Amino acid sequence: MAEEFSNPLLSLIKDNGLIDDLQYEEVIAELQRTATPAIQVLQDFGIMKLDDILHVIASSLGTEVVSLKDREISPEVLKLIPAKIAQTYKCVPVGLNGETLQVALADPLDPSRADEIQFAAKRDVQFVVADPGDIQRAVERLYGQQDSESFAEILKELGGTDLTRELADAEGGDERVVVELANEVPVVKFVNLVLQQAIQDRASDIHFEPFETEFRIRYRVDGALYEMAPPPKSLALPVTSRIKVMANLNISERRLPQDGRISMLILGRQVDLRVATLPTAFGESVVLRVLDRSSVNLDLEALGLPKDIFDFTSEVIQRPNGIFVVTGPTGCGKTTTLYSCLRRVNTIDSKLLTAEDPVEFDIEGIMQVAVNDAVGMTFAKALKAFLRQDPDIIMVGEMRDIETAQISIQASLTGHLVLSTLHTNDAPGAVTRLVDMGVEPFLISSTLMAVLAQRLVRTICKNCRTPFEPTEQQLALLNLSPHDLGDKVFHYGRGCSVCNDSGYKGRRGIFELLVVTDPIRTQINERAPTVVMRQKAVELGMVTLREDGLRGIFSGETTIEEVVKYT
Repeated sequence: MAEEFSNPLLSLIKDNGLIDDLQYEEVIAELQRTATPAIQVLQDFGIMKLDDILHVIASSLGTEVVSLKDREISPEVLKLIPAKIAQTYKCVPVGLNGETLQVALADPLDPSRADEIQFAAKRDVQFVVADPGDIQRAVERLYGQQDSESFAEILKELGGTDLTRELADAEGGDERVVVELANEVPVVKFVNLVLQQAIQDRASDIHFEPFETEFRIRYRVDGALYEMAPPPKSLALPVTSRIKVMANLNISERRLPQDGRISMLILGRQVDLRVATLPTAFGESVVLRVLDRSSVNLDLEALGLPKDIFDFTSEVIQRPNGIFVVTGPTGCGKTTTLYSCLRRVNTIDSKLLTAEDPVEFDIEGIMQVAVNDAVGMTFAKALKAFLRQDPDIIMVGEMRDIETAQISIQASLTGHLVLSTLHTNDAPGAVTRLVDMGVEPFLISSTLMAVLAQRLVRTICKNCRTPFEPTEQQLALLNLSPHDLGDKVFHYGRGCSVCNDSGYKGRRGIFELLVVTDPIRTQINERAPTVVMRQKAVELGMVTLREDGLRGIFSGETTIEEVVKYT
């Protein structure tokens, strides 16, 4: 079967002796089963890292690997490749080498594409190799969606349809009319355009909110909410109905909350959207959580952990048993951290099981179970079933109650590694939380290996980053005095077109690691308060969230306001 199916990249990797016959057969089978690109499958299977794959491609073509992250491309260079060509062939001009144009191409091993691009550029072209994900994002950022209609045009089209009469029927509860309304071409176009805009701006959540006199659409980027130009109030019902149709929800049920999922192709990539509806006084509020696999890097190295925490985490997840807890508020990246840990230990000789509410990303090789309280499938029930499935490593989405905590401890005592999350403000608080739940301290001290607390702070936009002299009041917020500063420089973002005038672009983590050593075990057994345990941990060398935040401020990555807000 493998002989009939060929893939240029896979053949190249095999010719270089970087993949054995068994792995080759597995990858071929996966490529025939799914539409996932070979470059992604090689990474998912743990056969090669992205950098190594790119260097093999570059070496075979006699060219170089370039990074598109934070690379500024001049408008003169950009004009040399037409938008249509860039979008069709997924390529980006990166610079001029004399008279030769350097172009990064998502699929440089396809010779037919090279000829087309060379013809369009009307000059000699040298192809370079870059991360295909970065190329896709650069095409979207630099060329946008050329063919898409504007909001104004679609709203004008909507004004032309007889919405008023149809809405009156729909409000009367006629389900057939509501479905017809939701499938009107302008409504479909409008919803698609909202989703495209939000994905293009790297939104993590999209909110559709009906009020008495207006209909608001907001989306969250890097933790902050931004509002789109509000559409007419009359669009609330058709738009929310359209989303419910896409998520296969009960369109006539508007009195109870509903949950669903949409999987669709947006801007050329597969995006999953988690849908939650909530009945309010003025209609249904709908929130979409964007689960975009291509924008989330699930490599442990990509989390930005300080070296000592990275080294400890890499070691602790290789242990045969024990409990490792990640803690922090909702939306601080706990699940991403745990997924990255699972990806690291996801080898052919380990059985991995996860219980999640809900499953956020599907990871090849891991048995993932969705918790559903409505049918009695709780975390505790899933965990009990897990222990009869002969696992090596178990991930529990959240330790919500005493029963889940006790079974996790039991799993750890019987030779399983357990990864889980808790909602607490800091690392020492996780221990107190478990004791408050009713878990015996001696069980915690004998199974808990470490607690990692984390937060996400916004990073300063590199395009408009500006140094400044902090005031004494600002320093006082961080418990610093001017004498503590030395030659350290503070920065902020002025605001520019790249960051939508916010001064921030992207987020990074700040971390606090509590390692459960003998002195900490003693304190756990003595039921020491959080404050006392924190003091002891700091004495033993724990770097607090605030101190790790200072590291980000002094390196020019984030601002005083962000660190004070989250620590």
